[in-house]
Amino acid sequence: MPEQSNDYRVVVFGAAGVGKSSLVLRFVRGTFRETYIPTIEDTYRQVISCDKSICTLQITDTTGSHQFPAMQRLSISKGHAFILVYSVTNRQSMEDLHPIFDQICQIKGDIQKIPIMLVGNKSDDTQRELDASEGQALASKWKCAFMETSAKMNYNVQELFQELLNLEQRRTISLQVDGKKSKQQKKKDKLQGKCSIM
Repeated sequence: MPEQSNDYRVVVFGAAGVGKSSLVLRFVRGTFRETYIPTIEDTYRQVISCDKSICTLQITDTTGSHQFPAMQRLSISKGHAFILVYSVTNRQSMEDLHPIFDQICQIKGDIQKIPIMLVGNKSDDTQRELDASEGQALASKWKCAFMETSAKMNYNVQELFQELLNLEQRRTISLQVDGKKSKQQKKKDKLQGKCSIM
C-alpha cells in the first residue's frame, strides 16, 4: 500500500523499559499491559481530524536498545515529530536520550522547525530519581516541549499527542504568517490551529 502524503509520522525514542510501548498502546488502544515485552519496532496508525481535514498519525515505537543504528537513523530521517521518553524512576534513562537527541540534530539539521516532546513517564511511581524540574531544565536546554505522563494511570497520554500536534500547527501557522497580523486574527488562527483526536 503506498504511503499517503497526509501521514504524519511521529517517532518515539527512549531506553528499554521506560514505557514507550505502554504510552503508544494507551493512546492508540486505550489499554495498559503490566508485563514488559521488549519492542524491536512497531508502527501504529491513528486517524485524527486536523483543521477540517483528516490525517493519519503514524506512530513508530522504536527499540530501546542500540542494536539497530541503521533503523534508528531511518526512523529519524522519515520522522516529522519526535517523542523522547525517559522514566522518572531511572536517571540513566534520561542520560540515554542525549545521543538520540544529538542524532536528531545531526540528521534533521535545524531542530527549531521540528516538534519534539521530552516526556518523563511513570510519574505515578513513588520511587522517583528525577524531579519534574530536571526534565523541564533539559527541555529548556534542548528548546523543546516537556510533559510528565503515566501510561499506567492514563495521565497526560492524550494530552501528549495533542500537544505534539499543536506544536506542529503553531509551526505551520507561523511559517504562513508574514508577522503582520492583528490580535484578532492571531486569536482566530490560534483557535483554528487545534487538532482533535478521534
